Amino acid sequence: MKGNKYITILVFLFSLTCFAQQNTIALIDFIKATETKFDVKFSYANQDVEGVLITTPKTELDLNQTIDYLNSNTSLEFKTLDNRYVTVSNSIKKETICGYIFNAKDKQPLFGATISVVGKNTGVISDENGYFILENINKENSINISYLGFKTQSLKAFALLKQQGCNPIYLDESAETLNQIIITKFLTNGLKKLKDGSLILSTTNFGVLPGLTEPDVLQSIQVLPGIESSNESIANINVRGGTNDQNLMLWDGIKMYHSGHFFGLISAYNPNLTNKVIVTKNGTSSQYSDGVSSTINMLTKDELSGLFSGNVGANLISADAFFNIPITKKLELLISGRRAYTDAFKTPTYNNYFNRSFQDSDINTNQNIENSSTNSEFFFYDYSAKLLFDLNSNHKFRANIIGIKNNLDYAETITDNNNQSNRKSSVLSQDNLGFGANWDANWSSKFNTKLSAFYSQYNVNASDLRESTNQLLQQANEVLETGIKLTSNYKLSNHLNLLNGYEFNEIGILNQTLVNAPAYERTKKDVLLKHAAFTEAEFNKNNTYFRLGVRANYFQKFDKLLIEPRLNIRQQLSTKFALKLEGEFKNQSATQIVDFQDDFLGVENRRWILANNSSLPVSTSKQATFGINYKQNNFYVDVTGFYKHVNGITASNQGFHNNFQYINATGAYTANGIEFLINKTAKQYSAWISYTYSTNNYDFESFNPSTFPNNVDIRHSVSVAGNYSVLDNLELSVGANWHSGLPYTKPIEDNPTVQTGNDFFVNYDAPNAQQLPSFFRLDASLNYQPNWFNAVKTSIRIGVRNVTNQKNIINRYYKVNPDDNTNVIEINNTSLPITPNASLRISF
Repeated sequence: MKGNKYITILVFLFSLTCFAQQNTIALIDFIKATETKFDVKFSYANQDVEGVLITTPKTELDLNQTIDYLNSNTSLEFKTLDNRYVTVSNSIKKETICGYIFNAKDKQPLFGATISVVGKNTGVISDENGYFILENINKENSINISYLGFKTQSLKAFALLKQQGCNPIYLDESAETLNQIIITKFLTNGLKKLKDGSLILSTTNFGVLPGLTEPDVLQSIQVLPGIESSNESIANINVRGGTNDQNLMLWDGIKMYHSGHFFGLISAYNPNLTNKVIVTKNGTSSQYSDGVSSTINMLTKDELSGLFSGNVGANLISADAFFNIPITKKLELLISGRRAYTDAFKTPTYNNYFNRSFQDSDINTNQNIENSSTNSEFFFYDYSAKLLFDLNSNHKFRANIIGIKNNLDYAETITDNNNQSNRKSSVLSQDNLGFGANWDANWSSKFNTKLSAFYSQYNVNASDLRESTNQLLQQANEVLETGIKLTSNYKLSNHLNLLNGYEFNEIGILNQTLVNAPAYERTKKDVLLKHAAFTEAEFNKNNTYFRLGVRANYFQKFDKLLIEPRLNIRQQLSTKFALKLEGEFKNQSATQIVDFQDDFLGVENRRWILANNSSLPVSTSKQATFGINYKQNNFYVDVTGFYKHVNGITASNQGFHNNFQYINATGAYTANGIEFLINKTAKQYSAWISYTYSTNNYDFESFNPSTFPNNVDIRHSVSVAGNYSVLDNLELSVGANWHSGLPYTKPIEDNPTVQTGNDFFVNYDAPNAQQLPSFFRLDASLNYQPNWFNAVKTSIRIGVRNVTNQKNIINRYYKVNPDDNTNVIEINNTSLPITPNASLRISF
């Protein structure tokens, strides 16, 4: 009897299951059956009907009754257009959501927080007041609110409905991030300032800057005090009086040796994949070495989105594309590429860039020779990709690649008086290829590690063939570097972190010159191995932040040990005032020399070389800065004094155009000064003015005089700019840059040349005793985002560099007059003339 009871219960449950299965049907199957039964056609979107189940009607229904039944038993709307067609639409009411986002700790609004709809390619950025609004949202959608340095908060859309009022949302600071953001909008959208003084440039929501049509990574950082280019080139960025090779440039942990397209006028780093740049002038973390002037750390997106997205764009120089491709829930691919189309057709923008880049080269010089014809073809491209794999929430793997190339083909034919033609063809190429990989592991809530490795290869190659003599000249400069780093981070408390690590680097540099007739070869290759161990404590509580670290560097070849302390302190005195103190020792083993005699077509005259600990010492630097900040609401003032001393520089890497040009000597330079910045931001505008006063002097004991002004000694520099949102989708930016002229050396007036043997040379006066005229440039940009399409975002930008067409002299030197060797010729290199550009970008 007991067994029969269980059997009866099982049969009953089975019958209920069968009954339920027989009376439930997928909506899409029911629609297809209805189409067949009544010979009609339903029009619907797959995403509206997929996964929807309905109960099968108990009685037979005609077509009209069936439509009524579907309207009553689903959230969709069915309409009969005629006896043949039925439309299906989503009748779920779309809502508008809004809110104000604040820091839970100090109740300050968070500008630039990301509000996104989970599973949808929809999102906005909060404004200066922390406010956001999103329209056409299903109230059942999940909303993620995230901000760098804060914990992400997830809410249902119905909790943010506008009709309920735009409520405040408070985000908690992430305990893992001690170096938090203190300014959420610095100068323009997408610029943020951290507690340690570093600046973050976010390209994904970067505002418009004067003269730019793209968020050019290396052009953009020049709006910061103490960072500028003495010759308008991003291949020559001077940070507090340093040279470009003294800037450590990292792209996702890969050390880069090349920074610009068009030989310095355009950044070589595509901003589509490079979404964040951290610039540190002093007080660097002990995990970084090299770069005795600064660290420019470019980072790509590092989190899975699960969404396919991308953008395509073009300007008057190049076109580019970027795609975010989810492969699985744990695997995602980011890929971007850019190529110039200047070898296909040339625009006025290209012509200005070309003339500026090659004005002092063999290419431009030979174009002025009578009875000559020239042809040049130039193009560039870059590509980058990143693979993101999350094994789980505690173990994440990343791999990336970057490639950069510039290529110039040049040919000339010169016909002499006897109607004989002399032909010459030249090729110049620059490449930087990098690979990187890292593994982030969270072993517990308090302990995590990161293992990373990279490979970087830089090449510049030139060939020059003279057909009349069949002479082929080949030149090459190659840098190969590999590195591996292991870091660990231990969270001692919510306010104190301890960082430890080890790094190994191997770098090899080749310089080579080959000539076939007469046969000549000069090859020099150097290799250096470096080991480093570092440790660092980071503390942040209440009004005090400090980071104290030390790095020990061992050069195996020289049996040389360098100990480098690092210090970064910020003390909040009140809600408005704060003091900061930064200091560091750093070193650098690879530098660039400038060789005006043995260069690459006169276009690229810099070669990377490696320290040998004698004639080429390891460069070392000491820096200290002290400053005060004032911040109230959206008004910010920063005053910073700095001191920098760099030892171990050589005369050959300074690019002298004077009596020291061909002398091999080692020395130092000392730069000190003060940086002053005022920045005011509001909902519709942002305005700023910065001023830098500095002195920068060389000290070469073997020279006479031993102390004289640095080649990039810019005493006074002023930058004024402002952004104004004319409409919600129209933004205007205007800015001006002025600085005192660079120093230069002029010949002795009464005796401008001197003869040595059969050769004549310029007889220079006191080094860098003269000063070029002041530099001035006015730039303007406009950004318009028309609402043409709902599914895509369109951006149109127009920019003009040097609006007033100011003719700025950025370099002056002298040559012996070939027609009169007792006199000299003055050579002036000038900046870009008025140069317009425009871009169109479509994001989806």
